[in-house]
Amino acid sequence: MPWRQPRPAPVVLISGPEEICAERAASGIREQLRAEDPSLEVSDIDASVYESGTLLGVTSPSLFGEPRLVRVSSVEKCSDAFLAEAVSYLNAPQEGATVILRHTGASVRGKKLLDAVRAGTGGGIEIPCPAVKRESDRYDFAAGEFQAAGRRIAPVALRALVGAFSDDLTELAAACQQLISDVEGDVSEEIVTRYYGGRVETSAFAVADTAIAGRYGDALLALRQALASGADPVPMVAAIAMKLRGMARVAGSREPAAALASRLGMKDWQVDRARRDLSGWTQDSLGMAIQACARADAEVKGASRDPIFALERLITIIATRAPYATPAR
Repeated sequence: MPWRQPRPAPVVLISGPEEICAERAASGIREQLRAEDPSLEVSDIDASVYESGTLLGVTSPSLFGEPRLVRVSSVEKCSDAFLAEAVSYLNAPQEGATVILRHTGASVRGKKLLDAVRAGTGGGIEIPCPAVKRESDRYDFAAGEFQAAGRRIAPVALRALVGAFSDDLTELAAACQQLISDVEGDVSEEIVTRYYGGRVETSAFAVADTAIAGRYGDALLALRQALASGADPVPMVAAIAMKLRGMARVAGSREPAAALASRLGMKDWQVDRARRDLSGWTQDSLGMAIQACARADAEVKGASRDPIFALERLITIIATRAPYATPAR
């Protein structure tokens, strides 16, 4: 079941490492239950320090029969007592009770319990919350925030927002919600820049975009701003490499964007952007940039004592479309 569309069930397994998605799913279930009956009783259990009999105690009907929601954390570190009682509970779940099991996937602990829920035992369902790592996944996440709120955001604005918060999904979610709350009407690139201009200017993708566009001075300035704000050279090189790979994949193809995106496993907007980025590039200059990026990747990961210089050299090669020339002394 998608985490954006959770629904109550006798037992709900929220699995996976992405905490912001797991919190949204659990909150959504709580809100639905509370909307049905404001007298909802909510209890929390830490499965890693579980005391025998607790689960049955908090799920058993009260004197007035209020619905119960039990949120169980740390199932990936659960005690033997919890595991035994939870598996037993699946065979006879309490009427009027909803049990949410939170398993981050950090271990295989509780596999028997997870397998039983996934098999539908006791009316169990699973809400997976896999890690959001790739740019396309973050883009889809942010787009989903606006779509769920019934709001529109320009693609270029969405991309700028994702680039500004590429390292923290929780911050990206908060930024989306702030724009949804504060801005009336459609969200444009100008609005994103007004709210998060500093973050946008110093993001890894902003550095990559200006270098690939051939704006050498702007690229060096953006790089300095990013480094001054604490940016790590490793993800910056990774962002540049991702854009160069996208350009190489679409270079020379005249297929419609939708068909090419489907064949390459990309998004339509990624194909369109890569094609625009190719303006002014040749096969030789693109190959040289990719080789320089591979070298820089190794250097910022330990092959060089000066990762900042390695990054500056890479930006120079990309922005000038020419081999790096050592400055005269």
